[in-house]
Amino acid sequence: MSCLETRTQSSVCPWLGPTARQRFWAWAQPLRFCRPSLCTNGHLMCAGCFIHLLADARLKEEQATCPNCRCEISKSLCCRNLAVEKAVSELPSECGFCLCQFPRSLLERHQKEECQDRVTQCKYKRIGCPWHGPFHELTVHEAACAHPTKTGNELMEILDEMDQSHRKEMQLYNSIFSLLSFEKIGYTEVQFRPYRTDDFITRLYYETPRFTVLNQTWVLKARVNDSERNPNLSCKRTLSFQLLLKSKVTAPLECSFLLLKGPYDDVKISPVIYHFVFTNESNETDYVPLPIVDSVECNKLLAAKNINLRLFLFQIQK
Repeated sequence: MSCLETRTQSSVCPWLGPTARQRFWAWAQPLRFCRPSLCTNGHLMCAGCFIHLLADARLKEEQATCPNCRCEISKSLCCRNLAVEKAVSELPSECGFCLCQFPRSLLERHQKEECQDRVTQCKYKRIGCPWHGPFHELTVHEAACAHPTKTGNELMEILDEMDQSHRKEMQLYNSIFSLLSFEKIGYTEVQFRPYRTDDFITRLYYETPRFTVLNQTWVLKARVNDSERNPNLSCKRTLSFQLLLKSKVTAPLECSFLLLKGPYDDVKISPVIYHFVFTNESNETDYVPLPIVDSVECNKLLAAKNINLRLFLFQIQK
């Protein structure tokens, strides 16, 4: 449901009366930092609600509709409202830390440099101090911080823990660089298309057309929330995928693979490398998570007509 639905029901003109500015401010709050969409009958939806409506419609195999007038909505049918965007851009915005209002042009600088309540870290964080707090308490904390007085052995233990966390991050990138040195590397753009199962209660799944990489024929499949019965009732949305080898092979084919966002998408995917040995008897991987940042990013994918990603395959030779 659009977050503006309850605010568009009033028949009183928002421009009349002594509290017109306050009413408009309350009405426009959800639109301050997003691009509102407009249905064909003129009803507004914030970007988050619009994407969620499209994703829910995909999961339920229904046509997405405006929550106010029930007309059909889609990315091609809805449009921007430049007048509302301009009006909203001129409204004051509230600092998320001190709750004071500032012109939008000054808000970013205030939150980063001037706000006394902005969240900051201790200058001794490099030697393990975990303190986070408001800026106006920083001086008092640093004067009393115990980390500068720790012994060398205590600091070495803290630094070892920090190094271990850093090594885990670097391990992924080193693995990717190592894979890039392989002799046989292939990549392709893949398009997941939505389908429905033949069950009495159909379930949404995605599948790509067959494609060729490393002189082999492959298919990718994906499912939502591990094919739970009613994923549209869950606020948490996930996607998992499996890679299937459709060609016959004369010897085991050991591969590493990963999926990344396509060149024209803005979805946030964290790279994860998966490994599998393909044979004629074992030609499909288990379903593995598509490492999307959060449910919002998953909704972006579900709201699209098709899901476009990029697959990398690395053949491991003995």
